[in-house]
Amino acid sequence: MLKNCTDSLMRNTWVEIDLSNLEYNLSQARKMLKSKTKIAGVVKANAYGHGSIHIAKALIENGIDMLAVACLTEAIELRKYYSDIPILIMGYTPSDKLKFAVQNNITITIFSLEQAIILSDIGEMLNKEVTIHIKIETGFNRLGLKIDSNIISIIEKIYNLKNIRLEGMFTHFALKTKETDKIQYELLMNVIHKLEAKGIYIPIKHICDSIGMVIYPEYHLDMIRLGSLMYGVQTSSKKEGSLRSVMTFKTEISQVKEIQAGEGVGYDYSFVAKKKTIVGTLPVGYADEYMRALTGKGEVNINGKRAPIIGKICMDQCMIDLTNIPYAKVGDEVILLGGNSKDGITLDEVAEKINTNRNEVLSVISRRVPRVYIKKSKPICIVDYLLD
Repeated sequence: MLKNCTDSLMRNTWVEIDLSNLEYNLSQARKMLKSKTKIAGVVKANAYGHGSIHIAKALIENGIDMLAVACLTEAIELRKYYSDIPILIMGYTPSDKLKFAVQNNITITIFSLEQAIILSDIGEMLNKEVTIHIKIETGFNRLGLKIDSNIISIIEKIYNLKNIRLEGMFTHFALKTKETDKIQYELLMNVIHKLEAKGIYIPIKHICDSIGMVIYPEYHLDMIRLGSLMYGVQTSSKKEGSLRSVMTFKTEISQVKEIQAGEGVGYDYSFVAKKKTIVGTLPVGYADEYMRALTGKGEVNINGKRAPIIGKICMDQCMIDLTNIPYAKVGDEVILLGGNSKDGITLDEVAEKINTNRNEVLSVISRRVPRVYIKKSKPICIVDYLLD
């Protein structure tokens, strides 16, 4: 794949992003939703490592209603390419940066009257309507307007400010238990019902992320925030059906050598050969976010066969035991993560080995690693952040 779609400058460590699989996963999500339920495609953290610009393009082409990011710079990066799609910042935007968000027609999450007043003043100064969502604190205790005796009057004041359009209201499940999630939902809905009693209607109410969408169809409300499921991360219930992995992390063998019993490999000789061993070197390391925690635990796949990581994973390279794959040679393709069920290294497997969640494994892959976008098994675009 790599040699057919790139020039000589691109590294021989890369990720392939299958946009056909992204579209398939999006279609699986839509099967679970009512026709009027909107979808916000979550493309924060460089679209979970998949590349936000091109993932956003694919989502827009497939009729996504909104893009959702974590911070202002992520929103502005997208706005440079896509002028019309609504973009929601789900996290905190510092007050001194709010003007940039308004100038770029970004939808802003707030959780204080003070920021709403600042936004109203900015809107008046720029002669623009400012679209906001209010985040409500229901028990996650991360960000949100705390529910107390003043919350309805605060929201009412925000609603009545000049140049403010209160488009949305949301919270985030802690996903502890069904009972605690239900409490969070009911807390949000209680606020909404009290507002409606005062004639304040919120067009877009949302609480579900990917997991919430799958396990709580009764809580879909007006919009769901679709993140990990789009990228092929399966929920434990698997009610969403079989998903397809969007990312495959690959490299190539850069050297093959034979060492004798007693010879060490890598820093501290954490691996010492007990017998004659064939060692392969790979041009990928923890600076690419092939995580050092996989030392002594990780495996790679070469032509359908597994090879273990030996020695400590270095910043830019790592070593594998090729003794059981004696025909392996320099230039052979190596799968580090992803791939099909026969030749793949599953996301679940990697996350379990290093005791983290699957989203972290995807989202931390370095921008040093080029993204090769494919559709219907054909390469259509390459993004090499260092060269571009």
